[in-house]
Amino acid sequence: MTKFRLAHLGLVMAAIGFTAAAPIAGFSSVAYAAETVRAEIGKPLQEAQKLAAAGKNKEALAKLKETDAVGGKSANESYLIERTRASVAVAAGDNDAAARAFEFVINSGKLSPAESAKFSEALAGIYYRAKDYPKAVTWFQRVLKDNPSNTSAHEYIVQILYTSGKYAEAAKELQASKNLSENQLGMLANIQLKQNDKAGYVQTLEKLAGSYPKTSYWADLLNRVSGKPGFSSTLSLDVLRLRLVNGLLTKPSEYMEMAQLSLQAGNPAEAIKIIDQGYKKGILGTGSDAARHQRLKDLAAKTQTEFDAKAAANEAEAVKAKDADALANLGYGLVSAGKADKGLPLMDQAVKLSTGRNPEAIKLHYGIAQNIAGKKPAALNTLKTVKGTDGTADLARYWTLNINHPM
Repeated sequence: MTKFRLAHLGLVMAAIGFTAAAPIAGFSSVAYAAETVRAEIGKPLQEAQKLAAAGKNKEALAKLKETDAVGGKSANESYLIERTRASVAVAAGDNDAAARAFEFVINSGKLSPAESAKFSEALAGIYYRAKDYPKAVTWFQRVLKDNPSNTSAHEYIVQILYTSGKYAEAAKELQASKNLSENQLGMLANIQLKQNDKAGYVQTLEKLAGSYPKTSYWADLLNRVSGKPGFSSTLSLDVLRLRLVNGLLTKPSEYMEMAQLSLQAGNPAEAIKIIDQGYKKGILGTGSDAARHQRLKDLAAKTQTEFDAKAAANEAEAVKAKDADALANLGYGLVSAGKADKGLPLMDQAVKLSTGRNPEAIKLHYGIAQNIAGKKPAALNTLKTVKGTDGTADLARYWTLNINHPM
């Protein structure tokens, strides 16, 4: 009986990328050892390869059908036929034929572990492209079993679950992963919104703001903390401080409000900086309220002069009375004025006294002041200690995010 020797049998497929449009795994041409087959199989097999090489993939598939009628095929002959069919079926866009061929080749036991992984991912992609999502998930899960670090396979599974409306399962998959990408965190946030999981949504939003800082994330985060049940209105200035450093103050009224609150808190140096920034950006000093802006600017300068004149006396009085609130406010004002060497020790005293109206807020302000003074490690350590359910702990956590990942 005449035999055909197949010296090289190539498998070439389109390159894979993580896109919904073409989820097909990519392979370079793979040549393997010379194989001997019977003429009735070898001849149509060779002709099919030539047709495929000429881009005539549908004709190649038709030619391969001639081998299906041949009985008594050896395991090796069947393997060579199906491996060829896998390649040309994908190229021809015949997902059903490709899937059957891929499953046969994968289960043949002839693939190396590396090849098996590539074929499994390709098969998962074929099912995904054919919108046979249950089988796609099954094969992507097999890919992950062999290679847990395959991020593309994991992303496909999550995407399939999400688009299928299986939000709880998709969320579980995402939450089980570490180092989620911005897109994955965004998907998790959307799922949590759909499920009305407010606490989970805020936690995910914090991760987005911390790892991928954008004004949109910070705006949503700060709006939510301000509207949180039990949030203390005395922390409004602290929210504005975070809004300022994240570029979220855009209106004259916002700059005016923050400057006025700073003056009320006994921190004219901070008010001056806010007003100066508003003028520099062209937000203040223009329009019909330009005169009001100027009056506020003059008031801040006058208040700073009075602050400087009374600082020593106020310090002595606060120290003598062990007034934690007075020490904290004076210390913050001095730090804002560039006198951290005098201000931080006063704030440290206030924290240690722990007798203020809101000791946790004093610690929050101490941490912020340490950061202003360029003492980042100390600031982070202080902020880590802030507790409270009135918003102080939340704001301390957000300052930590901002310090570690500034806009």
